Amino acid sequence: MRKAGFWLIIGLLAVMLAACGQGKSDNNGGNAGGGSASSGSTTSEQSSGGSTGSSESNQEQSSGGSQSYRIAISQIVEHPSLDATRDGFLAALKDAGIEEGVNLTVDYNNAQGDQTNNLSIAQKIAADKNDLVLAIATPSAQAVAQYVKETPVLFAAVTDPLGANLVDSLEAPGGNVTGASDTNPDAVRKIMDFIVEHFPNVKTVGIIINEGEQNAVVMAENAEQQLAKHGLQSVRAAVANTSEVKQAAESLIGRADAFFITLDNTVVSGVDAIIQVANENDIPFFSSDRDTVERGAFATVGFKYYDHGYQAGQMAVEILKNGKKPSELPVSFPDKLDFILNLKSAAEQNITVTDAMKAVVQDPANNIIE
Repeated sequence: MRKAGFWLIIGLLAVMLAACGQGKSDNNGGNAGGGSASSGSTTSEQSSGGSTGSSESNQEQSSGGSQSYRIAISQIVEHPSLDATRDGFLAALKDAGIEEGVNLTVDYNNAQGDQTNNLSIAQKIAADKNDLVLAIATPSAQAVAQYVKETPVLFAAVTDPLGANLVDSLEAPGGNVTGASDTNPDAVRKIMDFIVEHFPNVKTVGIIINEGEQNAVVMAENAEQQLAKHGLQSVRAAVANTSEVKQAAESLIGRADAFFITLDNTVVSGVDAIIQVANENDIPFFSSDRDTVERGAFATVGFKYYDHGYQAGQMAVEILKNGKKPSELPVSFPDKLDFILNLKSAAEQNITVTDAMKAVVQDPANNIIE
């Protein structure tokens, strides 16, 4: 009996061990097959769940206040007026909650005054994905408009958008291009009238100009027409690049009683040479922009290019945040024109500044530079 009982116990233990082994085998089989699928499924669900959550979160941020933007900027050359335009543009965006390094990526391109570079930059921008393109100065705007056909394009520091074939009309630009013009037709007239009234000894005005710049030609023709109305003469000294500016200014010594320059990017880039020639030869020097007066010209009728850029930036906000199309935004113009006089430059150029000259300045605290 004891022996039988012993074998009975051994048998029961064997059955139990076999059952445990089968259960262990089933579990291992589940992990290797279904378990792997289960593990993969679990991982997939976690990944899918995490990815979906992340995607939903990004969508919420995008549709909320944290949308990101990408803007390409093409600038023909660096000089104070154009640089201030860019600074003002970015400042307007920042004030509207679109800040570089936070939710704005800026692709800034400078052609260094080279037309080949200018076209290459426009082609590169056209191939990229941007929310908006800013073209600073006429050559940059023309190149960008030639290649960028879908993305909204804004221009700034462009004198004659119609003459440059950038827009269909100033009120209804059409297409994907609009922007801010940096000239007011009255500005050149007022400068010429100022010369006629306060400089009776000036009979001929020398204009240093790159005739390859459409904006410069338009302004020069306007100046010549205004001078002709008063019986004054004008003479041009043409340049093709910045290195020729000083020679052009020197060529006008003895032929011109005063210097005048337009919003000519080539000439403005080399304006220090004109200032030097004007100062050394006591020749009154008149410009078309405030920054050149701050650097050493005597007078202009102008505005701050920072404000001009800010104006273009406000147009960008209308497009990026308010859903406006370029075709719906009329071309804007400077609205803060004033005479700007540099008294230190007057002394360098042997100009006697009269009370009558100062009286034409509406905001003497800011626009009479001492």
